[in-house]
Amino acid sequence: MAIERVKAFFREYGMEERVRELDESSATVELAAAALNCEPQRIAKTLSFMVDDHAVLVVAAGDVKIDNPKYKAQFGKKAKMLSPQEAETLVGHAVGGVCPFAVNEGVEVYLDESLKRFETVFPACGSGNSAIELTIPELEKYSGAAGWIDVCKLMNA
Repeated sequence: MAIERVKAFFREYGMEERVRELDESSATVELAAAALNCEPQRIAKTLSFMVDDHAVLVVAAGDVKIDNPKYKAQFGKKAKMLSPQEAETLVGHAVGGVCPFAVNEGVEVYLDESLKRFETVFPACGSGNSAIELTIPELEKYSGAAGWIDVCKLMNA
């Protein structure tokens, strides 16, 4: 299971105990916010895309969506999200638990600027009922992100 891979990943850093397995689903931003008793925008959702021939993950705040013109400017093509089957196969995590930790070889991870407003955020940990609270510097470090990008906009904008 993907959550076991993520736990093993964090075990290497002495942080496995910070991975939270919840009694209820955290598979969507709304469910995760309710389960973790936090604001939805602090859920660090991981969106998965196909760019050329490889998977790309964009970790973004829970209250934003992809801004297509910004995405195209960043990646040189229109956003094409992975299907649930593609996500599990190419990234190594099922939709609802996709996260930037313990991903398959060759997956590129980027952090969206929308996250920088927060001291801590809650990304998933490989299952639809898991999360970890990380500071932004911790998220940078453990996600192995290729960098910060600006490809999102507020959902109601």
